[in-house]
Amino acid sequence: MTAKVTTLSVKPGIQRDGTRFASDIYIDGEWVRFQRGMPRKIGGYNAIFLNATEISRGMTMTSSNGLNYVVSGTRSGVEGWTTDNDNGVGFGPTATTISSGFTANDNNLWQFDVGYDSNGAGASKLIAHPGQNLAAIDSTINTRVLYGDFPGTTLAPIGVFTAAGTTNSTTTFTLTTANASVGAGQTITGSGIPSGTTVVSVVGNAVTMSAAATASASITATFDNNIAVSGGVVMLHPYLFVYGNNGLIQNCAAGDFNNWTSSDSNANNVSTGKIVKGLPIRGGTNSPSGLFWSLDSVIRVSYAPTTAGGLTFYWRYDLLTSQTSIMSSQCVIEYDGIFYWCGTDRFLAYNGVVQEIPNTMNQNYFFDNLNYAQRQKVWVSKVPRYGEIWWFYPKGDATECTDAIIYNVREKTWYDAGQALGARRSAGAFSEVFRKPLWAGNEINSSNKYTIWQHEKGVDQVYLTGVNAIKSGFETCNLGLVTGGPGNPQLVGDNLWARIDRIEPDFVQNGNMTVRVTGKGYANDDDIVSDPYTFDETTLKIDMREQRRELRLKFESNTENGDYQMGRVLISVEGGDVRSTGNP
Repeated sequence: MTAKVTTLSVKPGIQRDGTRFASDIYIDGEWVRFQRGMPRKIGGYNAIFLNATEISRGMTMTSSNGLNYVVSGTRSGVEGWTTDNDNGVGFGPTATTISSGFTANDNNLWQFDVGYDSNGAGASKLIAHPGQNLAAIDSTINTRVLYGDFPGTTLAPIGVFTAAGTTNSTTTFTLTTANASVGAGQTITGSGIPSGTTVVSVVGNAVTMSAAATASASITATFDNNIAVSGGVVMLHPYLFVYGNNGLIQNCAAGDFNNWTSSDSNANNVSTGKIVKGLPIRGGTNSPSGLFWSLDSVIRVSYAPTTAGGLTFYWRYDLLTSQTSIMSSQCVIEYDGIFYWCGTDRFLAYNGVVQEIPNTMNQNYFFDNLNYAQRQKVWVSKVPRYGEIWWFYPKGDATECTDAIIYNVREKTWYDAGQALGARRSAGAFSEVFRKPLWAGNEINSSNKYTIWQHEKGVDQVYLTGVNAIKSGFETCNLGLVTGGPGNPQLVGDNLWARIDRIEPDFVQNGNMTVRVTGKGYANDDDIVSDPYTFDETTLKIDMREQRRELRLKFESNTENGDYQMGRVLISVEGGDVRSTGNP
């Protein structure tokens, strides 16, 4: 048979589910992505900070005045770094002092947001919640919500404020000036006020307390809204929302993080299960709206003031579905107005309705290999440059993330990181100003600390002065003549071994690459892998004499400064032997 020249044509993505022989998609890969339907190496990463004191359990990143501020929450507290907006050059960590209301705990899993508090002088605030949720997504332990100036280095419990007034050895505390933030249910403390005293009611300047003061005096009292939840926090500007047990969703007054008693503040229990995540959706400050995920539901909250019976109701709560699930409180992300998340047994999205994301490529691979005991360590990030959403997860018996499953919304395909070293990350953040993802490493480094990595930087791993090659590669599906040959998969083919004589590489390439011919005689046979054939960016052709009945090609780059993007690779293939036995 005369050799035919054909294009290497394989569908984008990596097929992990099902059998290798049944796949018409790439069947294996490591640190490879797909763009324009073709494989290319995922970018490199630089160690920009080597001094994170503990594993990050939540990050946020925001830019202001030409600087980028990175905040990380750990078991013991909060630390931050300041960088430029280009190369991640900067300083840190800067420790954050937490005045009260916080306890170091191995289960601390942080949620962060940044909002503007218009009360008093007004300032941007970092809002932080250390939920003790790492071991169990349904933990009911309530912890205080913290806030402080952003950028800044201090945090304190939210909803705690002072007001001057006079006690009169009675249950009345008379405010010097009326204060709209004072309301029923708050704890009140101060000189001569018994411990555990709460506000019963407020009329004008008169505050009725649950216990009588022990003396008459002018004092400054501290009022505490006791904002403690098990779920987390989110800004639906200008409102701060907190959420947690028994479907609780609660918000402060507009732009005032100390006021939880005004008419536009609210607390409602909207589901039977705990609320674990909240994110803003379309609407903005004039009509803020948000999505909230409980353990089995998705709820939309909208600002929609209506008056009935002389009362104004500011918020509408819509149950979008009560038949869903969520893998972890850190697995939800917005991408161009659509929300994606990982359920306990499938992948889901919200774009006006909740719907499943089809995944016939690696859904079983992910859910069958995930360490469910560590499910709260599953977290999500995105790389919009390439249209990607990454879910990091602990694979097998790993207790920290070792791999990532990737959905490419642009290519509408799935693949994974192949357990590459770059997937060993515990948390991360992405900003539209600082255009590179910052992801926190989960392994102790040479300084006995943890590393903050800037990803999509170059093509190598850069650590201090050391530069290490990043291994990247991919393996095709079966190209044998029994299924039609390269670029022509079909149910009926010639019962011949495929003999490959030549490969004509077409790569945007830097550094040497190798290609191996692999395959077998039958689907249940053992693979025979050839020696590597090495080629570089100047190679015109690779001549060989290899044959397999079920034939695949495996390309790899593993050299310093190595990079590739595949183009239109040509293959010269012809019919080989007719064999009825297994491997020769």
